[in-house]
Amino acid sequence: YEYFFNADDPETVMLIDQWRDQAAIDAHHASWMMEKLTALREKYDLHMRVERFTPIENEAKDERFIRS
Repeated sequence: YEYFFNADDPETVMLIDQWRDQAAIDAHHASWMMEKLTALREKYDLHMRVERFTPIENEAKDERFIRS
C-alpha cells in the first residue's frame, strides 16, 4: 500500500494498492483484515471511493510523454 494525505483536507487519505490479478484481489477481500476494516468503517462512519486503473495496452504510444 501507499498512503497519500491531502494538504487541504486532513480528513482525506488516498490509499493506492496494486494487485497481480483479480484472484489476488478476491483473496485479499476474503481475508480477516478486510473484516476488521469493514467493522472500522461502520464504527467510525468512514466513506470510501474506489477507482480501478488498468495497464495501458500499448505503452510505446505514450513513451514520449513519460520521463523515466
